[in-house]
Amino acid sequence: MVGILVLMAVAVITFALTNAAIDPASAIAGDSASAQDIQTIRELYGFDRPLYMQFASWAQDMVAGDFGQSYRQRRPAIDVVLERLPVTMTLGLTAFLLALVVAIPLGIVAGLRPNSWIDRLALGFAVLGQAIPNFWFALMGMVIFSVNLQILPVSGSESWQNFVLPSIALAYYAVPTMMRLTRAGIIDVMQSDYIRTARAKGLRPAKIVLKHALRNAILPLVSVAAVQLGMMLGGSVVIETIFAMQGIGYLAWESITMSDPPVVQAIVLIVASFYVLLTFAADIINAWLDPRLRAR
Repeated sequence: MVGILVLMAVAVITFALTNAAIDPASAIAGDSASAQDIQTIRELYGFDRPLYMQFASWAQDMVAGDFGQSYRQRRPAIDVVLERLPVTMTLGLTAFLLALVVAIPLGIVAGLRPNSWIDRLALGFAVLGQAIPNFWFALMGMVIFSVNLQILPVSGSESWQNFVLPSIALAYYAVPTMMRLTRAGIIDVMQSDYIRTARAKGLRPAKIVLKHALRNAILPLVSVAAVQLGMMLGGSVVIETIFAMQGIGYLAWESITMSDPPVVQAIVLIVASFYVLLTFAADIINAWLDPRLRAR
């Protein structure tokens, strides 16, 4: 129910902002159209109606999967978005898995040895990761590995090599948050009574950490990871633009600059749906990891 309300709120805000920023009739008519042409299109498409009536018609079509026609490509906006979606999905999932592979082991090691040199090194890496903008990191990676060393492509999305630098740049900003949550969870859980009991029984340290401690330590991480994955899928505009990758992030930038509201609206609603589904999946996973949450 909450997810539906979120999507409704996103739909209202998206429709209001796109219509406030762009005159649909002028966008359809083009730059060379006269005032009379624009007025004719406004009446033909119903843009002269009150905004709430336009929204009601748009929302009804949107529920049926019809986001309207792209003003620039003259074909369904949803088809334009779905055509670019696989690139963004590949980039986002690759970056997400890379962030997990780096953040969780680093957080576990730092949490098991608080205030050690490893812990301080991990925290320093986290501070550095949050201080450096990912677009600067992406540009430096491009200069070093693409321009100077010439071992990776500069741009495009044709092969797996094209995804290496963008995935690293996109994952780089998510690693510090995930690592710090894992570290804090491990430190807290390792002081619990059931961990002391497991130690008293003589269980191996690796089994205590992986089987008993990690299950409860990563509960906060699951929720944050869902949000991070949503950000990677929906917030990759900068990275896709830098590397000229033909995903929905780059498409969003193109559609905004070319005044194509139906495509922008479709992208925003699809990304919002991803957020809702990922949050719901995180709640299910947390309930599976911690049975106490099922009774709430």
